[in-house]
Amino acid sequence: MEKSSKIYVAGHKGLVGSAIVRNLQSKGYTNIIGRTHSELDLTDARAVDEFFSKERPEYVFLAAAKVGGIMANSLYRADFIMINMQIQCAVISACLKWGVKKLMFLGSSCIYPRDAKQPMTEEALLTSELEYTNEPYAIAKIAGIKMCESMNIQHGTNYIAVMPTNLYGPNDNYDLEKSHVLPAMIRKMHLARAYDEGRMDAIRADFARRPVEGVDGDADEADIIRILNKYGIQKGSLTLWGTGTPLREFLHSDDMADACVYLMENIDFKDILKERNMKEIRNTHINIGSGTELHIADIAAMVKETVGFKGELKWDSTKPDGTPRKLMDVSRLARLGWKYKIHLKEGIEGVYKEYTSK
Repeated sequence: MEKSSKIYVAGHKGLVGSAIVRNLQSKGYTNIIGRTHSELDLTDARAVDEFFSKERPEYVFLAAAKVGGIMANSLYRADFIMINMQIQCAVISACLKWGVKKLMFLGSSCIYPRDAKQPMTEEALLTSELEYTNEPYAIAKIAGIKMCESMNIQHGTNYIAVMPTNLYGPNDNYDLEKSHVLPAMIRKMHLARAYDEGRMDAIRADFARRPVEGVDGDADEADIIRILNKYGIQKGSLTLWGTGTPLREFLHSDDMADACVYLMENIDFKDILKERNMKEIRNTHINIGSGTELHIADIAAMVKETVGFKGELKWDSTKPDGTPRKLMDVSRLARLGWKYKIHLKEGIEGVYKEYTSK
């Protein structure tokens, strides 16, 4: 990419998209474009086509997606497969039609089978059954990988698919119904501390910034307490979903963005084929992660220490744990020349500081 190349970041306001924009700007790229959902509905293929015909981006990062944690994936299964498929079909088709030089498609580690051998290599894709709770989302993301792969085979395009591990960072989603595990923990721990310390003013300020199920900071105290209790927050304790035993790997969104920009600048599809030396072209996506993991309970303890919550942590084993373990094998990424920099404790401290500053 040239510093003046026109680069479209789809999802530029989201966790990863905003980090990609920051990374590109820090490296001197000057022609970055993005559109909010209100400006461009990526599920509308005609609108996407018109956008590409007018703007003619040369490089595209497809970081836009409908995402969420276990609760959201369980409640909105149809939305997760339909909306993500619509976005992917619209954007990837437009990239082909309007001659985009290079596309990067961002997926998720949930594409791998529930019981995949650990750490999960790219070759584990489609070898056995997916985790039920996020199966629709995973199928959509697998389709995106295969769209890119198939376009490259049939049309000679230069589309790369990358699969991040669990991500966190600035501009994360802290919606208690829809957020992923780490931002949900951070917010619940923050609210639990305030509730334990009797600081209803702090809880009201939090609900004013981020209402929960329509309950904002001006609601009756009884309604606020009802919501707190629903999400496991009681006087002196916080109850989290599951058993705390699953292992999870996390990567800061700024590291994810750095890996994406590095690959966009330095690695083409032909380089992946050369590195793999494949007889059949399949599983050409690249895992992006830290290669390290911790039990959910240990991560919760780390968040608890960072936030300063003094109450008891409890676990509700009637709620799902999700996949027992999801460690990414990042050896391919290492061979291509990239390694993460931000360690989890440092990252959690940074995002909590950002959370409390807004």
